[in-house]
Amino acid sequence: MTVASSEILHGMLDLMILKSLDAMGPLHGHGIAKRLEQVSDGSLQVNPGTIYASLLRLLQRRWIAAAWGTSENNRRAKFYRITPTGQKQLAAEARQWTEAAGLMNRLLDLPERS
Repeated sequence: MTVASSEILHGMLDLMILKSLDAMGPLHGHGIAKRLEQVSDGSLQVNPGTIYASLLRLLQRRWIAAAWGTSENNRRAKFYRITPTGQKQLAAEARQWTEAAGLMNRLLDLPERS
C-alpha cells in the first residue's frame, strides 16, 4: 500500500522527520525522503515539496537547524539536524502517539456483538 503525500498528516510527517534526524544525524531533504521510504519498505513515498514544507515548519519552530554542506555525490546541499528543543518535542509526541495507539488497539480489540 502506497500512502500519497497528500494523505499524510503534517504532524505525523513532522514526527517522522524528527525521528529520522534523531536516529541518523544530519541529513539533507532527499536523504530524509529516502530514509522514510527505506524504513517503510517503500510503502511511504513523500514528494520533495511535502518534505521541504515540513522542514520549513520545523525550522520555524526551532525543532531543527540547518547548515550548508556537501552531499555524498559532491553537491552543495542543506543538511538538517534536530535541536535540543526538537528532541524534547520528539519525546513528547512519541509518548502521545504511543498512548493513542494503545487506546486504538484496546478499542479495536473489543469483542463484536453477536
